Amino acid sequence: MLQHNFKSDQSVDFVRRLFQILRHSKEIENLSTVLTSMNIGVVHSEIEEIGWEHLVRLAEDLSLVTFRVIDKKERVHILEISFDKSYPNTPPSVSADVPYIFNLQWSKNSRLKDVVNQFKQHLESLQQFWSTVEDIDQSLCLSDSSNLHRAMSLRHINIGNDCSIIVLIHANEPRSLPECRFMGSNENVNSLRDKWRKNCKKWKKEKTFGENLSNLLEIQLPKPQGVEKNDQQIECGICYSQFLPIDDEFGANSGGKTDYSCENSICNKSFHSVCLGDWLRSITTTRQSFNVLFGNCPYCSEPVAVKIGTRK
Repeated sequence: MLQHNFKSDQSVDFVRRLFQILRHSKEIENLSTVLTSMNIGVVHSEIEEIGWEHLVRLAEDLSLVTFRVIDKKERVHILEISFDKSYPNTPPSVSADVPYIFNLQWSKNSRLKDVVNQFKQHLESLQQFWSTVEDIDQSLCLSDSSNLHRAMSLRHINIGNDCSIIVLIHANEPRSLPECRFMGSNENVNSLRDKWRKNCKKWKKEKTFGENLSNLLEIQLPKPQGVEKNDQQIECGICYSQFLPIDDEFGANSGGKTDYSCENSICNKSFHSVCLGDWLRSITTTRQSFNVLFGNCPYCSEPVAVKIGTRK
């Protein structure tokens, strides 16, 4: 991946530098074909329309761009847009950490900014869903809160007496009665099912999820236990893995989990310090003092500082 501080780059410098990188890239076998079908000027101008400050990544072969999009609740979302050599005659593919992907509307006159705008509209339609699941995560006792992400519609909730319930929140109607499955002893589960069937019509969309669940099951729900900050986001924002590979190359960090989090409370993205260090080294504006790299978070552009070690 080409990862660069596009916000601070001048347009002409960007094109010249990108040409140099592409020309010397060992990963591209037929550079002339790529450049003919994926015109650098077109991609450059379309990114410029969106804003360089929103660009997170750009693939060396220009087949994929990644943008940072912030919704009205200041949640940070990452949108990946990939396209083949026939772009823009064929629509690009999109992926993001959302419950479902929107149906992209595309015409011969469409541009990348249209994809981003449609994604923003999609985020707007999911605001109530995320508000609902965030309320569940904060107010109820979850069986496993260490691997939650924004695309997840399932929640596994401890309800006491060695029982739990798995609920499926409908993304389009998050305040409606969810689908559910009870876990526990047969006797307790049968009792809970009976209460659910008896009281399901009491579910009120104007009430919180916790209030509704407590009313239907006729129980006092357990409060959530304290969760360590570092457990809330365990996937590295650069390599997208929870753990580093087990390899001598990483020395003492081999197989390690994320150990650095952005201090911006809105972003709070987690990273392996090794991955963040590698990313910062690729940025021309990064500064180094002794064994510390100073730069900007690849997601929110807030200042970050990470210690670097020696690799084998």
